[in-house]
Amino acid sequence: MEHLPSIRRSLQLLVLISLFVTAYFAKDLILPIVLGFLLALTLSPVGRALYRIGVPHPVSAFLLVTTTSLVIAAVVLLSAGTVAIWSDEIPEMGREIQIKLSGVSNAVETMRSASEEVEKLGTETGGKPQEVVVRQPGLLDTAMDTVSKTGASLAVILILALFLLGSGELFYLKLVQSMPTLKEKKRALHTVYDVEKRVSRYLLTIATINAVLGILVGTYLTVLGLPSAYIWGIAAFMLNFLPYIGGFAGVLLVAGFSLVTFDTIGYAMLAPIGYLTLTLLEGQIITPWLVGRRLEMNTVAVFLTVVFWGWLWGIPGALVAVPFLVVFKVVCENFEPLHTIGNFLSAEQVKPDDMKDQEVMSASE
Repeated sequence: MEHLPSIRRSLQLLVLISLFVTAYFAKDLILPIVLGFLLALTLSPVGRALYRIGVPHPVSAFLLVTTTSLVIAAVVLLSAGTVAIWSDEIPEMGREIQIKLSGVSNAVETMRSASEEVEKLGTETGGKPQEVVVRQPGLLDTAMDTVSKTGASLAVILILALFLLGSGELFYLKLVQSMPTLKEKKRALHTVYDVEKRVSRYLLTIATINAVLGILVGTYLTVLGLPSAYIWGIAAFMLNFLPYIGGFAGVLLVAGFSLVTFDTIGYAMLAPIGYLTLTLLEGQIITPWLVGRRLEMNTVAVFLTVVFWGWLWGIPGALVAVPFLVVFKVVCENFEPLHTIGNFLSAEQVKPDDMKDQEVMSASE
């Protein structure tokens, strides 16, 4: 019996590892379901507001999902043609950037020449290496495969969100019925409502902030004279869902495109500088003020979570990393054994309340 706690911990660790392994290999199945739940959580406050004024849940769900589908279709139609043209011009853009950044290009060329010399030495001493050519699928086949997978995933997301929003309180009633005791019923219901309220508020607030950021970025780049600036506004909206990584990627992309578009490097740099300024204002001032201290989280925990889910699921994993962390934080706060983890995930400064905590803090200094 004395080894029972260690056995239990080992089994819990094995279950956790098994869940992550399953999530890795079943990404194509699990990811659309997760995104469907997140979309339903994002739209649930609007659905509840419509229900309070007399609109039934199925009707409000249909209206919300239809509106979301139309917005997605409009974004795709507006940006698809321009993005396709840009993709064909990428080699020429790369050459223009190399010409304008000739100093950096010369340094890179020197390094490449040195590496080729090293490779020649290795070839002379070890014999001629055999080249293996791997036939890649055609560009059209790859594009069609990507479009079909994306379309199927999007259909699953929208239909699942439709069913979840249209069901109203059904899942909460089922959850209450499945709990054996009144105390567990209350705790489970309080946890679920807390998760829904805080995650939906977080997602809806972030989506609104990102939309305003996209409008400001598109307007600023239009004033500078950057062609198809609305595309970069859409990109800013989408990339800003990726904490840390999205803003950095957006600045680099805008910098490359502006170098190709404008004649002088000094004027071209105004575009990425403005993009960076807007994202810094959003990330450091606007978002913390609107989201609130209660939903703020430990920066290290957020960064590690984004890195982990990005490694596990790629860019979609990085997108859902922060909502996952919000859900986990709420669960930790509602279950006493997990309070320590919830406290670590929080960004709030914990004040020492008793003399012992103060003594420990003083001794550490």
